[in-house]
Amino acid sequence: MRRPKRGTGALTLLLAAVAASPCSVAGQGSTAASGSIVRDATLAPARAADFPLEGNFDSGIAGFTLRVNKWLIAYRHMAILALPGDDFEIEVVDPGDGAHRIRIADGAAQTTAAASWTWTAPDEVGAHAVRIESVNGTGFVHLNVLVMQPISAVKDGALNGYPIGSYRAKPFRGLARYLPPAGFAEIWTADEDLLASPHFTVGQFLCKEPGEPRYLALSTFLLLTLEAALYEANDAGYAAHSFFIMSGFRTPAYNRAIGNRTSYSRHLWGDGADIYIDNDGDGIIDDLNGDGRSDIADARLLARIVDGVEEDAHVGVIPGGLSVYGATSSHSPFVHIDTRGYRARW
Repeated sequence: MRRPKRGTGALTLLLAAVAASPCSVAGQGSTAASGSIVRDATLAPARAADFPLEGNFDSGIAGFTLRVNKWLIAYRHMAILALPGDDFEIEVVDPGDGAHRIRIADGAAQTTAAASWTWTAPDEVGAHAVRIESVNGTGFVHLNVLVMQPISAVKDGALNGYPIGSYRAKPFRGLARYLPPAGFAEIWTADEDLLASPHFTVGQFLCKEPGEPRYLALSTFLLLTLEAALYEANDAGYAAHSFFIMSGFRTPAYNRAIGNRTSYSRHLWGDGADIYIDNDGDGIIDDLNGDGRSDIADARLLARIVDGVEEDAHVGVIPGGLSVYGATSSHSPFVHIDTRGYRARW
C-alpha cells in the first residue's frame, strides 16, 4: 500500500478503502475485548496450496496494517525471520474501535494495549504461525515465523554440512545492514511451499546450492517491496500472479563458486532478488512492451514500475538498489532489486 504522497494512484485509493473498512468501525457484531490472546494448537504456517494463485489478481491486502517491530505489514500473509526467544512488538495500526486478537500455537504472548501484544518466539527451530485477526472476521495478518539457526552454529564455513562460507567482519561503509546475518532459516524440501508473502513462496528465494535441508536468509523488507511492485505491474496492465525469481538468497560460498567477487552483494543477506515476469514459463522475460521481442527493453519497463514503488512511498517499503541486466547465454534480461536501506541505481 502506498502512503498518500504524490497524487492518488490505485493503491492509494485502496489504502483509503481499508481505513474505512468495517474492521475500523465500532459495533460490527462482536463483543470480544480487543487485545485478547487465543492459544490454538491447530494454527499452522500458511502454505501456497491453501491459497492458490488463480483467477483475477488479488492484492493480498489484509484489511488493516500491522506494525511488527521495524516492519509495517499490510498483507494477509508475510514471513519474518527470528532467533529462538526473540521478542516481537505487534500493534494494529489505527484499529479504531474494532476489536482485534492474536492467535498463537506456540511461543508466549502478552497483551500490552488494546490492540498490541508482545510475542516471544519459541526455541524450536522451524516454521511457526502467529495470526492477528479482527474479531468480526473482516481481516487478518498471518505471520509465518521462521525460527533460525543462529550464525554461531556455522562451523568451518558450514551449517549442519550445508556450505555457508563467511561474511566480512567489517561492514560496508560501517552500515549495520552489512553486519553478518543473525542466523539462517532451516528449510526442508517439504517446506519450500510455505508462503513468504501472498504471491511468493519461501522456495523461490532459496540458494541454488543443493542440500537437505538448505538454509536461507530472507528480508521481510524485500517481500514488501516485491508485493508492492507486483501490485503496480498488474495495475499497469501486466498481468502476473508472481515474479520469476531468477536468483534470491546466495550464501557467500555459493556466490564465490559462481564467480562473483563482491563480498557485499545484497543477495548474501537475503534482501536482493533478480526478477522478471514469465507467465508462459519459457525462462525468458515476457514481451511486456508489445514490440514482438523479449529483450532488455522489457526489463527496463519493469524497472520503471519498481522504481515508482519506492518513489511513491508504499507502506513498508524502504529505499534500495535497482538495476537492469541484459541477456547472456545463460539467463534472460532481468531486474535486480534490493532493500539495502539507501537508494542506489547503476
